[in-house]
Amino acid sequence: MYQNGSISSTSVFADARSDPELSPRQLRSVIAELVTALSSTLHDERDSAEECLSRAAAILRPLEKPEAHARERMKGGLAPWQMRKVTSHIETNLDTSIRSGDLAALLRLTPCHFSRAFRNSFGHSPLEYVIRRRMERAQGLMLSTDAPLSQIALECGLADQAHFSRLFRRIVGESPRAWRRARVNAGTGYQLADVSATRMHARRQAGPGVPAMAYGSCR
Repeated sequence: MYQNGSISSTSVFADARSDPELSPRQLRSVIAELVTALSSTLHDERDSAEECLSRAAAILRPLEKPEAHARERMKGGLAPWQMRKVTSHIETNLDTSIRSGDLAALLRLTPCHFSRAFRNSFGHSPLEYVIRRRMERAQGLMLSTDAPLSQIALECGLADQAHFSRLFRRIVGESPRAWRRARVNAGTGYQLADVSATRMHARRQAGPGVPAMAYGSCR
């Protein structure tokens, strides 16, 4: 890694361009460059010191604009860790208001770039994703509890039972009351329309750790 007392930084620069976060290897390189620069200064070797400082600055420069690098990386969608982070946030906040802008801020991305990358990763907009996740949670509560629909609506982050019923009918194709009665009486399981394909698509991209689903009403 060292050549004539200095660091050969070609591969280090390549790492810095590909990842805006400072890796242990890059950190060691920066420290080595600074130590060499200090030594050169003490020996009155100004040119050598300036070269070392320039190389250290070049390694650190990509960190100045992390959002630009994030946009470059996510042209095809969110990174796996981003998918896990945003779906985990949605999953733990389904009973509250979830805004697309807040999800974008969570990943330090602009709302426009976040929405496009999210759709590329999950096949749905953040709004659609949250709505569907709320409906899936409501289905689980309807089958596992005797809670009234008005209470289930609130636990799923919806304004009231009427709002819940409209969304449920749009996504599932029937009213919550009819859906619940048919399945409780028949003792069958449930399946939210079009969920399986989205789950598989999201899991393939993000790997393990992504919640089964995460949709809902971004209010």
